[in-house]
Amino acid sequence: MERSKWRDRRQSARHNRRQHNQWRYREHYSHRNQHYDAGESNEQNSSRMSAGEPTSSTSVPSDVPELPGFYYDREKDRYFRLLPGNNNCNPLTWEAINKREMEEKRLKMLEEDAINTRVARMGMNFISLARKRHCGLMNFQSYHQLVHELKISRMRRNKLTIQSSDSSTTSNFRMILADTNCERVLVVKNDVIGYKYGIVNLNGCMKGSGLISVSLCDNLYFTFRKGTSICWASLSEEDSHILLCMTGHAETPGSINLLPTSIFSNSSTEEPPQMLCNFKSPTVWTCAWCYNPQADKCFSTGLQHRVVVTDAVTGKKQIFSTSRDVLAQQFARRVPVLYNGCRSGEIFSIDIRQRTKKWQSWKCSHFFHQSAVTSIRLLQDENYLLAADMIGKIKLWDLRMARCVRQYDGHHNKHAPLPIHVNEEVGILLAVGQDHYTRIWSLKDGCLLRTIPSPDSGCDAIPSIVFSARLGGSRGVPGLLMAVKQDLYHYTYKTDL
Repeated sequence: MERSKWRDRRQSARHNRRQHNQWRYREHYSHRNQHYDAGESNEQNSSRMSAGEPTSSTSVPSDVPELPGFYYDREKDRYFRLLPGNNNCNPLTWEAINKREMEEKRLKMLEEDAINTRVARMGMNFISLARKRHCGLMNFQSYHQLVHELKISRMRRNKLTIQSSDSSTTSNFRMILADTNCERVLVVKNDVIGYKYGIVNLNGCMKGSGLISVSLCDNLYFTFRKGTSICWASLSEEDSHILLCMTGHAETPGSINLLPTSIFSNSSTEEPPQMLCNFKSPTVWTCAWCYNPQADKCFSTGLQHRVVVTDAVTGKKQIFSTSRDVLAQQFARRVPVLYNGCRSGEIFSIDIRQRTKKWQSWKCSHFFHQSAVTSIRLLQDENYLLAADMIGKIKLWDLRMARCVRQYDGHHNKHAPLPIHVNEEVGILLAVGQDHYTRIWSLKDGCLLRTIPSPDSGCDAIPSIVFSARLGGSRGVPGLLMAVKQDLYHYTYKTDL
């Protein structure tokens, strides 16, 4: 009996020592990991503070223990119990808490934008740039780009009044798209009935305000069918038509319409345009117009498992089969080569001059993203291509080596077909994320210059934007146009740097 008692005591003592050592080991490494994570998060937050990037604050402070099933409120300094479910009877859920904190961040950023206290890069101002330029330490191109970055960081928001005969108060902006010279903007609106398409004329700068005046043409093109993609087309002259992709439903197939811009004129007497062509596929994902003289008056459409290139005059078609749906397209201008982005993440090019046989491959080059490609943009020298996907990755690809040379961090996307915008004259890249923030990067080095919150809240308040150094034509003003719900905003450059 005594032996068994001593044996039990030795085993219990050994077990207690083992548990104590394991506890000390976990305590040591947990503190080290927390210190490393805190340092890494502080570095990321400090790099984003200059651009106004919102940082996450839903985590519990380090000095407050985290309790499973409870939420710690910093203001009230107490715990609240989290109940399962997401309904009006139970407002205290993680989703409601995150939504409330994001709204607080948005309002705080709007207040900071009104004060204009941020700079594009830490330690950079107009005086230091002028001194470096005067001393010969900076060439004109770098000076010009950095001055534009300073101006972009200090853009001010101004609400525009749209002169229009459309008295509808339920129509929300879905998309805006500028023409080649930024003299006109195509607008897409939707309400409970259907979809409206119109053209807004940018009439130049108003006296003494620095803002552009805008007027919406009286004639609107109305349809019950949803448009999936739209682009300007140069059929008879530059930007003379609009190419509109329409979804199919029930027994109606997907189609594409070629609308002359003259039907939007206030004095137009033309009849509604006829459908250009039908497709057996119910969904037409994207379209692109070719500006190269060798394939003049041709356009492409991205469908389910195929690409169709059509001559708008003769109706002749070229069909290229693909393994996945094509969601994004753009033609090169120097050569008639079409670049395509697929749901599988593949990006490939097609030379539409070639006549391939069944056993020959018609893909000129191809490379892959990790997720579905939502937007692609060729740069002017056509050796580089920008691509964005559905997990928020924006990459710059060198087409000669099929290699990613730069990545632009901070974009938010989970499943939406969001576009990206490039302005090489100023040297910036713009994108609107699913979190409703508009982000502006330097195209040269990928630095996040500014993060602009949406002026309005709500799940349907994802902005649509247009940026140009000359809004309204050759004598226009620089700035950013932003359409949110029923309002149109103009972010103007601040002149008194």
